[in-house]
Amino acid sequence: MEAVAKLRNCPMSPRKMRLVVDNIRGKNVTDALNLLKYTNKEAATWLEKLLLSGISNWENKSGFSADSYNLFIKTVFVDGGTMMKRFQPAPQGRAHKIRKRTNHVTLIVENKVKIAESELESAEA
Repeated sequence: MEAVAKLRNCPMSPRKMRLVVDNIRGKNVTDALNLLKYTNKEAATWLEKLLLSGISNWENKSGFSADSYNLFIKTVFVDGGTMMKRFQPAPQGRAHKIRKRTNHVTLIVENKVKIAESELESAEA
């Protein structure tokens, strides 16, 4: 069973976000949280909140605690978002473009330990 968490319009360039995303792709959830906690980048704080949201989404979807099902990050990717375009005055009457970039992050969490069908039926009832 998998759960999806999305972060939309994060005010940071996609290139900076991908530096941190590449470190956690495919890792166990607890390892990824520890890695993000001690990573000295702004993107790590955004991704830590997103990962906690993904874990919570999985727990709400399945009805079980995430601790005993060995969750891992199945897929995580960063797409470019909208771009605010501004101009800054430059010497001799010119103007330089400023592009304030945003990004969208999609994170999919899945369990390695299979959930038995009897457990699913008892959780739904």
